[in-house]
Amino acid sequence: MENHSTRRQFLGTTAALISGTVLGSSKLFGSPAIIRRLDKPNSLIDGVQIGLITYSFRDMPDQSAEATLQYVLDCGVSAIELMGGPAESFAGAPKSSVDMRAMFPLMRKRRENQTLTEDEQKTLTELETQMKAYRAELAKWRASASMNKFEQVRKMFNGAGVKIYAFKPDAFGMQNSDAEINYGMQAAKILGASQVTLEHPSNDAHTLKLGKMAEKHGIKVAYHGHEQQTPTFWDTALAQSPANAINFDLGHYIAAGNPDPLVFIKQKHDRIASMHIKDRQTADHGKGNLPWGQGDTPLKQVLGLMREQKYTFPATVELEYQIPAGSNAVAEVKKCVNFCRTALS
Repeated sequence: MENHSTRRQFLGTTAALISGTVLGSSKLFGSPAIIRRLDKPNSLIDGVQIGLITYSFRDMPDQSAEATLQYVLDCGVSAIELMGGPAESFAGAPKSSVDMRAMFPLMRKRRENQTLTEDEQKTLTELETQMKAYRAELAKWRASASMNKFEQVRKMFNGAGVKIYAFKPDAFGMQNSDAEINYGMQAAKILGASQVTLEHPSNDAHTLKLGKMAEKHGIKVAYHGHEQQTPTFWDTALAQSPANAINFDLGHYIAAGNPDPLVFIKQKHDRIASMHIKDRQTADHGKGNLPWGQGDTPLKQVLGLMREQKYTFPATVELEYQIPAGSNAVAEVKKCVNFCRTALS
């Protein structure tokens, strides 16, 4: 409890310094005296960087940048893939009225080819209509958004001992303009990220465009896959540009019935920018997302391979199994991180 209190005091002071409500002097921001009061997290475990995607906290009530950082600290994680919401809201983006906690499960159900009920389909259609309108509003804001706020987010997270290695705003899809794509890549660089991530668009012209734009920004574009992943899924994008890379999802790869993922990782390790880890079952066992250690995903073997081969790409915890009654996302992510610590001990 004492550590949590110290962290909250630190975050409160940091947020106030950032906003200028305490004192506008940049010389005082992140001073060693303040930083030394915080027990900084460390999730670099025996040479393997355990990270997490802040999407894991989607069910938490407060989605602000400050709250998100607190969740990360409570989980003991020192490197993250940051979703767009917390950073962009901090930067002054218009607030969305779309109920993402209702939308995410329906999108996942459709993506996994599960049948939506008539009511679910109606709800999803309404939510997607709202999202389209919000995206138009957001695009207008992005056109003149200041990058100073993203620098402040980086300082806040870095000062607390958390590196942002990837940024995932909803800015790189085929529906986004070139101006939005450039905005997203510029923001990622300022946040300190080495890569932006997005769902693979399954469009060769778009991956070619993104790769060429990323080359100009000196950043990687890491494409995420679901059950459409195969050993050759990324080959076209990788051939198009050295800036195109893989955001491998180990759990989805297993659920899709692919061959040994360790072989794939060994073959493609130099093009894997980051990897999502979760514990899914094979198709024969129902493809379920389960608490770690209960599914069919070779998590321990893959983490062991990363340690043995000294792979430097992060293994990103993604919480997707159902949160048990009485628990919350932070408690469950902690369990996942501890699973990794035990596997690497």
